Amino acid sequence: MNAEATIDPTVHHRRWVILGVLCLSLVLVVLGNSTLNIALPTFQRDLDATTAQLQWIVDGYALVFGGLLLTAGAVGDRFGRKGALQIGLALFGLASLAGTVSTQPEHLIAARAAMGVGAALVMPATLSILSNVFPASERGKAIGIWAAFAGVGGAIGPIVGGWLLEHFWWGSLFFMNVVVVVVALLLGIVLLPTSRDPHQTRLDPVGALLSIMALGGLLFGIIEGPERGWADPVTVAAFVVAVVVGSAFVWWELRTEFPMLPMRLFRERGFSVGSSSITLAFFAMFGMFFLFTQYLQFVRGYSPLEAGVRTLPMAAGLMISAPNSDRLAQRFGAHRIVGSGLLVVSLGLVGLSFLDTSTPYWAIGFILFGLGLGMGGAMAPSTGSIMASMPLSKAGVGSAVNDTSREVGGAIGVAVLGSVLSALYGSNFDAHAPAGAPPEVLEVARESVGGALGIAARIGEPAAPSRRRLGPPSPIPWA
Repeated sequence: MNAEATIDPTVHHRRWVILGVLCLSLVLVVLGNSTLNIALPTFQRDLDATTAQLQWIVDGYALVFGGLLLTAGAVGDRFGRKGALQIGLALFGLASLAGTVSTQPEHLIAARAAMGVGAALVMPATLSILSNVFPASERGKAIGIWAAFAGVGGAIGPIVGGWLLEHFWWGSLFFMNVVVVVVALLLGIVLLPTSRDPHQTRLDPVGALLSIMALGGLLFGIIEGPERGWADPVTVAAFVVAVVVGSAFVWWELRTEFPMLPMRLFRERGFSVGSSSITLAFFAMFGMFFLFTQYLQFVRGYSPLEAGVRTLPMAAGLMISAPNSDRLAQRFGAHRIVGSGLLVVSLGLVGLSFLDTSTPYWAIGFILFGLGLGMGGAMAPSTGSIMASMPLSKAGVGSAVNDTSREVGGAIGVAVLGSVLSALYGSNFDAHAPAGAPPEVLEVARESVGGALGIAARIGEPAAPSRRRLGPPSPIPWA
């Protein structure tokens, strides 16, 4: 039977409009993370957030999001993907509204975690609906466009966040989500089709709980290691929990009748390589943005909006490569395109490691453009490989695996690189701390780059150094 014949003619006729609604919902979820990266210095100043709290503001969302994705994908497959998407959007909007009135870092972390619950329902539903709306002949192109918007959402987030921070208060970053949620909900009610898995299967709450505990232990250990010490009992216990519970998760998934994540899928090359490539790509992307936005503001002295605008070349590279990656993969092979994309990303990261305050912006823009090309080339074919390994009836689970790979990679990227930043900054600060300074002042300055610059501003030093190399301690490892 022709692939088009299995799709409702009305749905097939408006499939590209449906893709637009799905991409709007997708970008909303991605912006939920990327807009905050540019606001990290603002949170340090306005909420007195520590470096660890900043990482939890980012990773608290990613932790809940990544932990619930597989379950949310299975829920959508069983009870209806459109319903999962609409409920997720509503939860995301309500949690965003709560974020606008946060007065403490802990309040903001809690609101972000609640946003992660809604996002976990939204993101897998977008890709699973896409897979059921487009015939196989067009699915690769549609996934390429979907992947482009996923990447561009991350790249334009700093621009949107920077503009809002320059014109409004930081709560506007969350209020913007509420507005977009209302639009996406109304469009979804009218345009999105309803689909579900015709074979009803039970959910796997045990697997969901084990995955959340394993990832939480891993991230907690990575984030708290530099603060407490890597040999601290709490840090060691966190890693032990991650290993033990992670092993229990694999054991359970191999033996339960209805696994949340069928571990045997990883024996298939397309599935395992695709998910691994997505994890690596987003490890690099999220970790890079976490440090790069601080480099642009703290080291180069740019305002939030100026810093955001200077990330545009990466968005341009993504928009060029991602929609065209399916065509290139069909001609040269998906493994060659993904491998080439990851190689370009690696070269771009090496280039960023040589940046300092004298590096001309054209060189930075060139590197960012290359990173965008590499990310776009790696993401779409990897996503296509994952989805091709799953039957359409399990599209929600396949989409959730893809999204989980993104979030796990991104969360660990922020945690690892943020921990490296904290460790290097702390050791450099200890080596060059000014003699005779009050202990309470040194404690605040050692806590974060923003704290040190805030103290410098109060004693007459420039709060945001511009176009000159900072003396020790170096706030960014490469500065």
